[in-house]
Amino acid sequence: MKLWSDNFSEGGKIPEEFAFGKYHPEKHMELSDNKNPHLAWSDLPKGTRSLVLICHDPDVPSVFDDAEQEGKIVAASLPRVDFYHWVLVDILPDIKSIAPGEFSDGVIPGGKSGPEAPLGTRQGINDYTQGYVGDPEMAGDYFGYDGPCPPWNDEKIHHYHFTLYALNLDCCPVEGRFSSSDVLQAIEGNILEKAALTGTYHIYPNPR
Repeated sequence: MKLWSDNFSEGGKIPEEFAFGKYHPEKHMELSDNKNPHLAWSDLPKGTRSLVLICHDPDVPSVFDDAEQEGKIVAASLPRVDFYHWVLVDILPDIKSIAPGEFSDGVIPGGKSGPEAPLGTRQGINDYTQGYVGDPEMAGDYFGYDGPCPPWNDEKIHHYHFTLYALNLDCCPVEGRFSSSDVLQAIEGNILEKAALTGTYHIYPNPR
């Protein structure tokens, strides 16, 4: 089972057009195009009845006290936690790829609608939903893909893991408004095989 992208290579930097935020020389950060990247796959295992796609970043600061604060740096040594950017379920096995911008094109304050999504799929909420709680301009349920936007003063390079799961299920047994943790719990014991692709991204000019 193989997973790849025409937009970035394994371990390579994700282009800005597929990010939620990008570097700005005066403001430090500005919103970006927020398109989902191209993804394609092959060699699905025998018996695959549906696919699940999840993207997460394990490099998010565990403490945000210094994040995006003038004159401060988020140290690379700070403990890190997971942040989920995309959860997509019920991908039919005869679908072989996702086009750039097919599921996301631009930042939508309050989030995209869901769970219904293109190609007969369903999408769950990502962690921007929790991240914008309390922000009157941006708060809402963020369904589907929203791309990288690490703190502009975070010196650590972030890694974005796109993981494709081949299932022996016709559809993922989740309903309504669901999250990545709901999906991972629901598909446990029903995964035939998985494939992964990792890209990197940073906004801080001198990361390490």
